[in-house]
Amino acid sequence: MTAPAVELTGVNKIFNQGRPGEVTALTGVDLTIARGEFIALIGPSGCGKSTLLRLVADLIAPSSGTVTVAGKPARKARLDQEYGIAFQQAGLFEWRTVRRNVELPLELRGQGRRERRARAEEMLELVGLADFARHYPAQLSGGMQQRVAIARALAVHPPLLLMDEPFGALDEMTRERLQDELLRICGTTGTSTIFVTHSIPEAVYLADRVVVMSPRPGRITGIVPIDLGERTETTRQSPGFFTGITKVRAALRGTEAAVGAER
Repeated sequence: MTAPAVELTGVNKIFNQGRPGEVTALTGVDLTIARGEFIALIGPSGCGKSTLLRLVADLIAPSSGTVTVAGKPARKARLDQEYGIAFQQAGLFEWRTVRRNVELPLELRGQGRRERRARAEEMLELVGLADFARHYPAQLSGGMQQRVAIARALAVHPPLLLMDEPFGALDEMTRERLQDELLRICGTTGTSTIFVTHSIPEAVYLADRVVVMSPRPGRITGIVPIDLGERTETTRQSPGFFTGITKVRAALRGTEAAVGAER
């Protein structure tokens, strides 16, 4: 049987444990994410969404509980480069061209120049930026920079993509275009995705399931399945879309309208 993309079991995270200023960020988190599934994490500021993402990425370690990625301990998955990661800021190196920014993770893996270039050009074609390979980040719009960051995250063929509010600083029209672009890319590559957002409409539009978290200490209080089928130009005006928004909003408030959400 194929291992889940991600599995968290009994995960707790306490910062400054046993010292002044101790903070319990996450408590009792259990979550299984299937291969190819798109999961959105939503909850109030400070609820531990980004902390959960960093635990999956092995950027920090849990205080207790287990985190596995593709059936491996999170640390082994990180060393094996089982995931790509993109943040709210694109984080591109201004002195490297667009293509060389995308090549960076491949360069760090020791791949040859010709192989790196071919893969970077393939990824730039995928995100619609093949004509900008020789440009520098400062010559691109914010939305284009985020597409470069996504291309870089996907360059090593990761089975898992971790995204921490990657579109949060963009205008609404650019944000919607990149949402469609992201869904197209994930559909093409079969990549599993964990996507942190504060936007209920964004979570509903993108996700197969929306995971709702409580105020700190963060815990999962509801999981809302979303069944919108293929997203099209009319999806955002469909009854199913507004029903999903209502269910997620209700789950965030802990009201009865959240009936149908998994717990």
